[in-house]
Amino acid sequence: MNPKKEAAAGVMFLLPSLLGYIVFMFFPIVFSLILSFSEWDLISGLQTIKMVGLENFKQLFQDDLFFHSLKNNFIYAVGVVPVTMIIALLLAVALNRMVYMKGALRLVFFMPYITTIVAASVVWMALLHPSQGPLTQFLHSLGVEHTPQWLGSTTWALPSLMLMMIWNGLGYDLVIYMAGLQGISKELHEAAEVDGATGINKFFYITIPLLSPTTFFLFITRIIQSFEVFGPVNIMTQGGPGDSTSVLVHYIYVVSFQFYKFGYGSAIAWVLFLIIFLITLIQWRQQKKWVTYT
Repeated sequence: MNPKKEAAAGVMFLLPSLLGYIVFMFFPIVFSLILSFSEWDLISGLQTIKMVGLENFKQLFQDDLFFHSLKNNFIYAVGVVPVTMIIALLLAVALNRMVYMKGALRLVFFMPYITTIVAASVVWMALLHPSQGPLTQFLHSLGVEHTPQWLGSTTWALPSLMLMMIWNGLGYDLVIYMAGLQGISKELHEAAEVDGATGINKFFYITIPLLSPTTFFLFITRIIQSFEVFGPVNIMTQGGPGDSTSVLVHYIYVVSFQFYKFGYGSAIAWVLFLIIFLITLIQWRQQKKWVTYT
């Protein structure tokens, strides 16, 4: 084929994806950056966009609910990410040693991850019903009289959401860890056994170091996802009760689509982007100290 025609054919194949990226990704990103320095309510039309400079960012740093939502995001990340990864690692090691039912159990653990977040949220709302929910009934059967209100409690709502998301994300981390375990040579474990290493020794000095690239991948992606959580919050609690489960993405949604402050919402979104970028950059620099590449 003529090189020019081949290049033209390549461009034609790339064009639909490129146009889709420009229309649905690049343009909204640029538009949101412009909006972050403006005041706009959407309903009045584009002609009413008013540039206000840094006023949205000044307002943001005086907004108590912004900092409260950010704090909830950090609590969520600290509570969900390490717990999910530790449980997934232990389960992956246990399943990897099994001869039978390994595939079936892996599928069972992975099912929550591929379940739509709406369906999963509805199921957990039923499980956590304050009077008729199975969890409440189970506690009653154990003699617990005053059970928590779960999603209706300012104390228990966020932990309840965190529990649901640990359940939801466990399968994904498990599958990734099991894939990582397949790449560890059995000869290393056999050599360690010859030298008298116990199972715990092999776990801490062979398995964990050689899985560090997998752990780093999961950690960095999970941290990013923890700051982007929205669906369960919007479906199960709407940020309540009393803003106890308000997180940044849900707050952006409320500000933009309920109060129509698209400029302020865009400013929060860009600050969130900078927070995620800085956290990711720090993780990337620190990984040289503990990630082992072979």
